[in-house]
Amino acid sequence: MTSTHTESAVRGNQLGTLSVLAWIGDPEEGHDIPYLLAYSLGDGEGGPEAGEAAVRALLEKTGLPIGDVVLDGTRLPSLPVTVLVEAEQAVLTMPGMNVQCPAPPEWVAAADELGQVYFLFATRPWPEATPGRPVSPEQLQAFAGDEGVLTSSAHCLLPVTKLRK
Repeated sequence: MTSTHTESAVRGNQLGTLSVLAWIGDPEEGHDIPYLLAYSLGDGEGGPEAGEAAVRALLEKTGLPIGDVVLDGTRLPSLPVTVLVEAEQAVLTMPGMNVQCPAPPEWVAAADELGQVYFLFATRPWPEATPGRPVSPEQLQAFAGDEGVLTSSAHCLLPVTKLRK
């Protein structure tokens, strides 16, 4: 099952509008994987090229490698990237930004079960996926499944954090 939601989060001069999208992937291992994708609309000063460069700089500053390496953030407590899952919301925190998006119940259940999410931060802008408008499974597959997007993104496993009660 694929379910997507977007919400605008941060707007920087060159970064433009950053959005986050949560969806479920069906792995061969027999359980759902919760994915969280951050991307720019490419609408900042200087256009999409400047936005892509700004995202690359942000990822470098944060310590997230770009390419086909999946950083295991569950083993790096000092990594300055976190995801809080609470009340059907996913809240992504990175240096200088705090972004939240609605998370469908099946996404939250998978995140709770696994205790982690697969986080991608695309350097390539995705202007078609504007906040507040649904993204179809085909649109998501075309963007997130594109080899160029995948090899130019940061990939990281992030532990799920919860509010203390």
